[in-house]
Amino acid sequence: MAHTPETEPRDHLEAESLAAGRRRAPKQLVLVRHAQSVANVADEHAHQTGAGRLEIETRDADTPLSELGERQARALGEYLRELPEDERPDVVLSSPYVRARRTAEIALEVAGLDQRLVLDERIRERDLGVLDGYTRIGIEEKFPEEAERRTRDGKLYYRPAGGESWCDVALRIRSILADIRAEYDSEKVWVFSHQATIMSFRLVLESLEESELMAIDRETPVPNVSLTFYERSREGSLELAEYGVTAHLEGVRATAEPAAGEGKA
Repeated sequence: MAHTPETEPRDHLEAESLAAGRRRAPKQLVLVRHAQSVANVADEHAHQTGAGRLEIETRDADTPLSELGERQARALGEYLRELPEDERPDVVLSSPYVRARRTAEIALEVAGLDQRLVLDERIRERDLGVLDGYTRIGIEEKFPEEAERRTRDGKLYYRPAGGESWCDVALRIRSILADIRAEYDSEKVWVFSHQATIMSFRLVLESLEESELMAIDRETPVPNVSLTFYERSREGSLELAEYGVTAHLEGVRATAEPAAGEGKA
């Protein structure tokens, strides 16, 4: 289902984001969240059973797709194959994490596209540090001080021990956006990445305030293998056109985690 941006008007002077554009920019930027991973399945099971930790042995970077995730990636490939040639991606970037890279590889193979897949570590998922693999219940039980600090600081600014805050991820996004503008002016760029990464793109590109970003994350979490579209305006900025689109998953179940908690993304 497509979600179009709806934000309340701000009654104060709005600061223009340095990353909003007004200069060179791709013609289109499409953000693709990876298909369902085995960690997403483990996270869902942990929440259903009240477990404190996910039952998964791979490190975060090596987590593979689930069987459903592979079907989702193939459905995306079929969608790409049916696009008119002038709407297909010119450039494809991906997080090096297996679940994102495999989503891109499967989709490109099914679509019959021969674009080179460019891996970039700046669009990897947020590092949760010592909290990696724990559910909210597990964090409260094993790391009560961290749970208290997270509640106090808020999701945007909270940085777990050994990990990253969303603001840290946003710094990476600002860096890669500068390169995308410089290298891929007027091209169609597709980026395969992760939930927190996509939300950080939104934070940077739309100059969202903390309350706005958290409301989006709480009310409309990013579904697996969903598409978020930005189009270049006449002035050169990248403007949100659609968010979290899953219409291309014809006959394949769409999936998304609950917004609460610190599970795998």
